[in-house]
Amino acid sequence: MTVQPAYLQKAWYVAAMSTEVDAQALFHRKILGTSVMIYRTADGTPVALHDRCPHRFAPLHLGKRVGDEVACPYHALRFNAGGQCTHNPHGNGHIPQAARVASFPLQERYGFIWIWMDASEPDLSLLPDYTPLEQGHANAVGYTYMAMASNYELIIDNVMDLSHIDHVHGEIITTRGKLSPIVPAIRETATNISARWEWSQQPAMLIFANFLERPEDPAEHYFDITWSAPANIQLSVGAVQDGKGFDAATAQYDLHTCTPADEFSTHYFFATRRNHVVEDADYNEMKIKAMHAAFETEDGPLIQAVQDEMGTSDFFSLNPVLMSNDIAAVKVRKLLRKMIAAEQAAGALQSAAE
Repeated sequence: MTVQPAYLQKAWYVAAMSTEVDAQALFHRKILGTSVMIYRTADGTPVALHDRCPHRFAPLHLGKRVGDEVACPYHALRFNAGGQCTHNPHGNGHIPQAARVASFPLQERYGFIWIWMDASEPDLSLLPDYTPLEQGHANAVGYTYMAMASNYELIIDNVMDLSHIDHVHGEIITTRGKLSPIVPAIRETATNISARWEWSQQPAMLIFANFLERPEDPAEHYFDITWSAPANIQLSVGAVQDGKGFDAATAQYDLHTCTPADEFSTHYFFATRRNHVVEDADYNEMKIKAMHAAFETEDGPLIQAVQDEMGTSDFFSLNPVLMSNDIAAVKVRKLLRKMIAAEQAAGALQSAAE
């Protein structure tokens, strides 16, 4: 019997970048093993339906729009934005009671469309606040998406363990060997794991050096990252000179968020906002392309090679050697496992009571 992978169900996952879902197209993506269709109604509101007709199971995204409704490509059953069948062209037109598809609550925030996959009432308090992505000049924020052939937790590991920077990435973000020896300071809550590094290097990281007063001189740097369940990592990084506090740093505010398609494939979304050259659209485009290329050519192939070699999504079953650089990533894995187990136990108790 195939064991289905366990995900945190009562949670918000990114389904798409806002720009991926336009006014007409029937967008589709697999999320937590379920095929989902997303489209916008005439007023621009995004809606999400199970991408499967209940009649012969044809993918609805292959159908066509009829106003705010969608007609199945196979036998033309029509469904409204709530998933209810509204039109049956066959026989006397009777609509069976079971002729409906599941709908999923959505929230459009911070440049992304977030989805609640659980059947329970969505809890907005569980959607982390990434308001800084919506503040400031439009040319200072950028977004990108990558499909990854790996389990989503390996991507979380990669971002939570920044010691890999000097060994995987090139000159543009090197810390010149300063980061790996540092054990990050850890902060923990019931649903978050944070880690912080502070160091000095000369010259500054090249993503910041040319925006400092003296590009060749030493600069103080920091990384501050916070994981929020189930798969969101907010990463801030900055550099400053002349003994100024980090509040005055040349900096950027990033969001990495991973949505499992299934056990071994992941939708990886990235957003970044900077506080320098904020009006330069060409620089913004170059920066996003560079970030995307770095992951596709550096982190990405390594993570996928790790997944291929592991052959499983159960990291701890392989008895990995753990070192000081693993502290944040391992704490995230253990807390996520604890949250999933607690959710499943609560669900089992509720089922037993019913």
